[in-house]
Amino acid sequence: MTQFLFEVGTMRKLARMHRQALFTDDMSDNIATHTFRVMVIGFFLAKMEKVDPIKVLMMCLLHDMPESRTNDHNWIHKRYVKEFENEAIKEQLSTLPFQDFYEIALEYEKRESLEAIVAKDADVLDQILLLREYAWQGNREAQMWLDGKREKIEYNYLKYVKTKSAKALGRVIYDEEPSSWWKNLYQNNKRD
Repeated sequence: MTQFLFEVGTMRKLARMHRQALFTDDMSDNIATHTFRVMVIGFFLAKMEKVDPIKVLMMCLLHDMPESRTNDHNWIHKRYVKEFENEAIKEQLSTLPFQDFYEIALEYEKRESLEAIVAKDADVLDQILLLREYAWQGNREAQMWLDGKREKIEYNYLKYVKTKSAKALGRVIYDEEPSSWWKNLYQNNKRD
């Protein structure tokens, strides 16, 4: 377990590889920060879809765990690199004293249960949030990912989500300003 916990710590050092294609050097975006927001999204989606939120949280927690061994690959890399994620999951999780992580990771990989579909939708919604943040800062490539490369398609990236709740939340993400969360909190005077 201790070795696994040290390995988990390396996730904060693994940059996500879409940075290459998005022409950004955002060092705050790593597998650990991505996983954190995916978990929060997954919890909300699980509640909206009325599925087991703990199972969804666990799937979100583990969804990129094999990347500590296989690394994160963007769609250009995947053209040339074969990943052995199933081997990594087995070696990484099946040797732990409790089989829960391994069983949940396998269920997520199959994408047959509603919880696994919800967890994958959370993963995609985090990417949409990130793209909105980058586009808000003027990243035209991120905006093209959101809109579609060849022709502008409204809510283009939502083609990757399956649940009704994820589609609804995704539309709001598209339409919301990334800085809106703090606009009603701002005040010019110090509180007494």
